Amino acid sequence: MYVRDAKNRDEVWLLDSLEELGLDDGSFRSRDYVIALDEESGEKAGFGRIRVHKTDEPFCELTCVGVSERWRGQGVGAHVVERLVDRAAAEEFETVYGFTSDHGYCAQFGFEAVDAEDLPEGPRQRLDRVREVDGDAIALRLDREAFSMPERLRERFKVAAPASAGDAEPELTAEDFGYDEETPTKYSTNLRR
Repeated sequence: MYVRDAKNRDEVWLLDSLEELGLDDGSFRSRDYVIALDEESGEKAGFGRIRVHKTDEPFCELTCVGVSERWRGQGVGAHVVERLVDRAAAEEFETVYGFTSDHGYCAQFGFEAVDAEDLPEGPRQRLDRVREVDGDAIALRLDREAFSMPERLRERFKVAAPASAGDAEPELTAEDFGYDEETPTKYSTNLRR
């Protein structure tokens, strides 16, 4: 399992996954995402986005973190968060914000709740927009130096595997498209003499 930057070819999967998980990304840009992949199968397991808000005082938001159901509980999301915090650092942001009602998950990495009144104007306005969709959302702040990965999540990630291979979509065959390989057709590659 590893986490890499998203590529253009990942857009369809990302958009489908966002829809499946009910996550809204009104300003979708695949280049802002990272994706967790299984090294052996190439299966995509999770994703997340770092969003830079270019206001008078630019700020960085961690958003749209999601893990496919088959890969949950194995440290995938934690490693996506770690990679996003690293990207924020690479863009020279000392602080990363998050706006969510699932603040318990983020707290294990060092994120701390912040009262709306204590936020700079840009993050406060963003929190207001998030609350239009998620009324229980709160603001979280992480000073990037305070980030910590729980060891249990690091260990789980090393041996991550899909929950059940039986849940995978079956590979499609020619018959699934109504094509019988035994019957020659105008477009057949089964040339018989």
